Amino acid sequence: MLIRNIKQLVGVETLSQPKASGADMAALTCIDDAFLLIEDGLIADFGTMAHAPHDDTPAIDATGRMVFPSFCDSHTHLVYAGSREIEYMDKIRGLSYEEIARRGGGILNSVKRLHDTGEDELYRQALARTAEIIATGTGAVEIKSGYGLCVADELKILRVIRRLKETTPLTIRATFLGAHAVPEEYAGRQSDYVDTVINEMLPPIAAEELADYVDVFCERGFFTVEDTERILMAALKYGMGVKVHANQLSRSGGIQAGVKYGAVSVDHLDFTGAEEIACLMDTDTMPVLLPGSNFFLSLPYPPARAMIDAGLPVALASNYNPGSAPSGDMRFVVSLACIQMRMTPEEAIRAATLNGACAMGLSETHGSIARGKTASVFITKPLPSLEFIPYAFTSPIVETVILNGIIIS
Repeated sequence: MLIRNIKQLVGVETLSQPKASGADMAALTCIDDAFLLIEDGLIADFGTMAHAPHDDTPAIDATGRMVFPSFCDSHTHLVYAGSREIEYMDKIRGLSYEEIARRGGGILNSVKRLHDTGEDELYRQALARTAEIIATGTGAVEIKSGYGLCVADELKILRVIRRLKETTPLTIRATFLGAHAVPEEYAGRQSDYVDTVINEMLPPIAAEELADYVDVFCERGFFTVEDTERILMAALKYGMGVKVHANQLSRSGGIQAGVKYGAVSVDHLDFTGAEEIACLMDTDTMPVLLPGSNFFLSLPYPPARAMIDAGLPVALASNYNPGSAPSGDMRFVVSLACIQMRMTPEEAIRAATLNGACAMGLSETHGSIARGKTASVFITKPLPSLEFIPYAFTSPIVETVILNGIIIS
């Protein structure tokens, strides 16, 4: 497949790199009047139209349009049962996230719904959500469990994620998040639940190879640093990578715990100061920001500008879930990053593509336009400029989706 007459080919790399940090995040290389050649599901070549192949390769005319690497959404919870719009009304009335959780809402509400939903129905709902994110430009996604909180239901979620891997064109990474909340039956016995996660959940998940990563919600009212470290150590013994939900509601110590155990990413980071930034410097742990949650919950945004100016890399993800971010539209996430966190369009796009891929261990194959990478891209509608993407945040921009070298829509 040859895409010709591209107004602007975005996110080009001659020498592929694993991530972009600090000032390099703004160095988003683009080629005007470009072509992109796809062979056997991979990016074979690209350049200016003056050097385009002249043969009988089937071609798409992209006159007036831009081509982007697909978004890489490294933090979602999109396998869930039903919605939680009633809690949304509680938010409007002024209740906080923590107050809603204490009333039986929040994560435990989704746990009850999921327990009563069969695997096939859960898969059907999740399949519709994957189609939704594909249509808005996402080509790689991480999906977490965490609405099960018992052995059978955590396995059910992870098996649904495996079915999505097998039946959708998305590149999917699965994450086990059994430590998402403490179940009601373990109230006052949090350490016992951590034992259950380690001794009863992890072994069958590892045996079936259902998860690429293990995550922990290290936060006030959820899991302590000690709990987090116990679970991360157990995950590493099984050969799984680790991630941490960190510093969403407080300076919880989750960032430091994640760095200590070599987490591929630490996510949320709303409460991040100089100490946490220093801890992240010169590590392989990717800071992942989830501004959709801050928007939906009316919470202060994480300090993206301070992180980037200090030289850190930053990734953006949607946090698609029923309670705090019921949207998987990465283009809107890019807009929020620019409007609310003062990231430039170039920085936000790098954060939503290359750095998002890095936060899933996928930067060798996804996240940029580079020879040999997976040909997962989208072609926009005719657009006036790159800056139009975050600026016109509700205007549809995706015209054609290509995943793994195949036209999806």
